[in-house]
Amino acid sequence: MTVTLNRAALQHAKELIGKGRTVEDERDDWSEHAPSADDENSWLEKHGWDQYALWHLGVDEDAGEETKKRYSFPYGDLTRVHRCAVISLESRAGQYDHDDIEDAAEELLRELDA
Repeated sequence: MTVTLNRAALQHAKELIGKGRTVEDERDDWSEHAPSADDENSWLEKHGWDQYALWHLGVDEDAGEETKKRYSFPYGDLTRVHRCAVISLESRAGQYDHDDIEDAAEELLRELDA
């Protein structure tokens, strides 16, 4: 499994932050704010895999193209960037030595906190 930074998703997150489409919440809120599997599936039916990919900073090129396993490190609820999601993914990226994703999360946090 080789997870790399999804640069298009990073750009998408920055654009959303620039438009104020954010939630200023706390780290532990992500477990309650994250979309459920059913919500994700409904969203996927309407928007497709390319749009789904834009909500995840990690992509595993070895995983099947149209699978959730391919995408990791979500930063929002498919409508807004959540500060709690970015904090959570920064921590997880650091734990698993995904330095580029951890750095991207730090960059997003700086923009969220500006």
